[in-house]
Amino acid sequence: MLAAPAVAAASKPNVVVLLADDLGWADVGFHGSDIRTPNIDRLAREGTQLDRFYSFPVCSPTRSALMTGRTPMRLGLGYTVIRPWSSYALPLREHTMAESFRAAGYQTAMAGKWHLGHAERRYFPMGRGFDHQYGHLNGAIDYFTHVRDGGLDWNRDGKSVEEEGYSTDLIGAEAVRRIEQRDKAKPLFLYVPFNAPHSPMQAPKELMERYASRPGQHRAAFAAMVDRMDTAIGRILDALDKEGMKNDTLVFFFSDNGGPVNLGATNTPLRGAKGTTFEGGLRVPAVLRYPGKVKAGAAVKQVACAIDVFPTLAAAAGVTARNTLPLDGKNLWPVLSGQKKEFEREDLFFSVEPGKETYFAVRSGPWKLVIVEIAGKRQQMLFRIEEDPNEKNDVAAAHPEVVKDLAARIEKWKGTAPGNAERHSGAAKTDWKTPPRWAEAAR
Repeated sequence: MLAAPAVAAASKPNVVVLLADDLGWADVGFHGSDIRTPNIDRLAREGTQLDRFYSFPVCSPTRSALMTGRTPMRLGLGYTVIRPWSSYALPLREHTMAESFRAAGYQTAMAGKWHLGHAERRYFPMGRGFDHQYGHLNGAIDYFTHVRDGGLDWNRDGKSVEEEGYSTDLIGAEAVRRIEQRDKAKPLFLYVPFNAPHSPMQAPKELMERYASRPGQHRAAFAAMVDRMDTAIGRILDALDKEGMKNDTLVFFFSDNGGPVNLGATNTPLRGAKGTTFEGGLRVPAVLRYPGKVKAGAAVKQVACAIDVFPTLAAAAGVTARNTLPLDGKNLWPVLSGQKKEFEREDLFFSVEPGKETYFAVRSGPWKLVIVEIAGKRQQMLFRIEEDPNEKNDVAAAHPEVVKDLAARIEKWKGTAPGNAERHSGAAKTDWKTPPRWAEAAR
């Protein structure tokens, strides 16, 4: 009776998803950064880089795409993040990657930042396919006190816990614990969404001193935060080695959006930053390591997106995606494993509303259209994105028919948003008060 689970575990790989928060394109060593990232670089050396990987411009949209394989616009998260005072969440009708992996016999665990709903307990990770959860529900917590807006947002399995420690270190330690204490009769699906290097800009003093000479108001803190996250990733990789899991584990690393240059990130040579639909807000470092299955030290030019992660990892692991709603993402495993050549994919759409302005974009074949709307004024910029990846040459005036066509496609895509979609609001609701403990405040 005990043999069957062991055989099942041996036949399916473990899956570890490592997600950075606000890491810029040029903030990793394998893209030439001056920040120390030996462990992320190790993944790039031992795995395959996805050179044209796109996230969405801010946190919650990317996390929703990752978990569901569906575009954030359909999910009501096409424009902004879930705010502390928001009652909105990833809709319950949506099926998650964790649910599919758990249905396939995986033990599922998460350590880190959720940011997909906190107002009701059924929105928590353990209501969305995770056996275990550790970390925080909102974004932008204090790294040392684990407080968001005056309320404790640090919990284990849905219950608040008071712990000392720098959040990046605690998240890494929990991930290691889950690896070491796993049920060896089952494969492991482990999701580790770090809150680093997202603001507030806080890092241990000794690391701040290491990067003190870096120019810019926030660069030293940002670099130190990335360095510490890299150390945590190294401990996770070491745990996989020590447990003899390396060759049977697929590790996928990427960032949830481009870097905020105003807070010390670097997206050079890409244009723009987090909160825009220029390349600097969307195109992020991404690496897949799966020894013996994907080529080490390689890079693919295949256009890929956060919506592709669920179907791709499921295919690589031999897991059936149990969605009843259609996936927008594509299974890129045949390309990443070298079974098929790269292909031109369907249009990819992006949007964000960081303040009074709203950004849209579509990447379609050789073209990328960026639309910026501010105070009723609309600017449309067209780029030959393969020839001009840094978006220096706007060719909209020379190709009005392309602009018109792509703008119409964006309008059609915008129509997929539900009527109660989250929109930007810079201020908290007037009747809203921070709960003393976020987990217990949920209905």
